[in-house]
Amino acid sequence: MNEQKRTAIVTGGTSGIGLEVTRMLARQGNRVFIGARTQDKVDETAKELQNEGLDVAGSSCDVRSGTDIQRFVGEAVDRFGEIDVLVNNAGRSGGGVTADIADELWFDVINTNLNSVFLMSREVLNTGGMRRKNWGRIINIASTAGKQGVVLGAPYSASKHGVVGLTKALGNELAPTGITVNAVCPGYVETPMAERVRQGYAAAYDKSEEDILEKFQAKIPLGRYSTPGEVAGLVGYLVSDTASSITSQALNVCGGLGNF
Repeated sequence: MNEQKRTAIVTGGTSGIGLEVTRMLARQGNRVFIGARTQDKVDETAKELQNEGLDVAGSSCDVRSGTDIQRFVGEAVDRFGEIDVLVNNAGRSGGGVTADIADELWFDVINTNLNSVFLMSREVLNTGGMRRKNWGRIINIASTAGKQGVVLGAPYSASKHGVVGLTKALGNELAPTGITVNAVCPGYVETPMAERVRQGYAAAYDKSEEDILEKFQAKIPLGRYSTPGEVAGLVGYLVSDTASSITSQALNVCGGLGNF
């Protein structure tokens, strides 16, 4: 549990891992400002969590846009005050036969998954006021695909490798300040994005989604997908004061899928 009430931003906070991270941080007593691409979805999620007695608000944000990010962080500060915790969770899947990947797909995956982490972190450090504090947490949701090559997933894997590298560099840079920076690397997690990924592989290999699911599960020593709540649990530890000496790390939540 956090020792005091703090303000957190969670991008992609309306579904999957982001929603569970939001709920977990708010249940710890934090104020949480969430973002997603559509205001309707943000409003719906915030109302649902407010009905659970949680202090959650939010605004739409396209994390590919520096202008949108600047507005979004400003609104978070106006609502809750300077930012103590940033969880860069927003992301997308994307891939295919590399020789056939269009420029638009490649750049959109990189912009969504990697460039957004830089833009959002910079904005939170400055407009969000984090660099003026002697305590802060930046947690980037990366992937085990950020530590190994994924067949038919070159854009995604490249973007997540970049997130891991950015995490390590920024973590070392900010270590003297009391701000820690870590990456959480999920393996297969049952989320709406995971379902879309299975659909993509099913189409690529001319298999059923059930066949793809069985193939993926067979690779996991634990024998099952991780849950969003299990990923959120590691985030919850990393934002605690107990984790103050953990920085510049990329930690897996993957059921043994990646032992690296």
